Amino acid sequence: MRPYVEILRLPGAWKFCAAGLLARSGGAMMGLGLVLMVSALYGGYALAGALAAANAVAWALGTAALSNLVDRHGQRRVMYPAVIVSASTLSLLVVFAVLGLPAWTLFPLAIISGATGGAPGALVRARWTNLTDNPDQLHTAYALESTLDEVTYVVGPVVATFLSTGVHPAAGLVAPVILGLLGAHLFYSQRATEPPIVPRPPVQREDGRAWRRLVLALPGVGAVIAVNLLIGCIFGGVDVSVVAAATSWDVRAASGLVLAVFSVASAAAGFAYGARQWASPLPTRFLVGVVAMFAATVSLLFANSVTLLALVGLVVGVTVAPTLINGNSLIANLVPSGRLTEGLSWMGTGIGIGAALGSSLCGQAIDTGGYHAGLAVVAGFGAVAALIAVLGLSSLRRALQRATPAAG
Repeated sequence: MRPYVEILRLPGAWKFCAAGLLARSGGAMMGLGLVLMVSALYGGYALAGALAAANAVAWALGTAALSNLVDRHGQRRVMYPAVIVSASTLSLLVVFAVLGLPAWTLFPLAIISGATGGAPGALVRARWTNLTDNPDQLHTAYALESTLDEVTYVVGPVVATFLSTGVHPAAGLVAPVILGLLGAHLFYSQRATEPPIVPRPPVQREDGRAWRRLVLALPGVGAVIAVNLLIGCIFGGVDVSVVAAATSWDVRAASGLVLAVFSVASAAAGFAYGARQWASPLPTRFLVGVVAMFAATVSLLFANSVTLLALVGLVVGVTVAPTLINGNSLIANLVPSGRLTEGLSWMGTGIGIGAALGSSLCGQAIDTGGYHAGLAVVAGFGAVAALIAVLGLSSLRRALQRATPAAG
């Protein structure tokens, strides 16, 4: 616990950390909240799923664009109005749905709300990087944020389900509006810890080339983001496959509990991982985590009961948060300091796009070959991620050696 206590005692740290947790807590309710509201009010899961997917893809793409603007103009200046637009359009979507307006009217609102929502988690991590340049403290800070991410994805769906089924079908989306606005106000009002705008070098200077490139084209960044996208595919595929498996075993209600086990294990592993300072090189730890995740996804193929699936889920979950922590740490060292938010946001974008892609591909596989086929596709995602990590290890090391002095 001592490393966490130390970083939270840094000036302003616990305040922006708590506000950031509040700001992103509503995001964990969005997808399920949309599905529950639309399926209840319009009577169809196909429409609900399409609306949730449109929102998720818009969020992933919009976040990449907003993060670039944040690095150029500052967090508060860009994201405060963006959050207001996002909350307003989401509120209007709820009103339209309650009034029973045609389904097509919901899609533009879902897309705008997603595209302007942003990634509070990346903004919080950028503040940590601005607050301290101590590698050990940053390692602990990233571990804390990954743990808090997992907490939101454990608690958020439970709260959304309770509100939507116990209060009103739309209540699961009203909560993200309130949480998003309140969290944004508390977070962006803290100007002292907001990262300063780093002037971009003139294009004629040698280091100007890095600023003109798409961040994904910077050495090493593309491989890390690609692995993160495949981790997102694993997330989306696991969600669908676990529900399909539990349904085939006549224990559909237990699927939520099994998925919670994944998140709880990940949160616990991330917290423990961050409490220890590691001597091994960061690229090596990243590779070990990705390979371990692949091995864990293969073990899912041998689960033939909900109990065994939950136990294997513990193993998979343990590999998740440490790997994400290492990935975020690599990005923080690979991109110029003035593009940090953009780089970190691409991590979330990769997860978001990957989750949508993974759930779609695994859903098709399940329709054809049952839940076993879905789990096989999940293992395939893990295999490709491990292959990219293995093949990219040496180039990642070289890129890190070149980039660290510049990033610092």
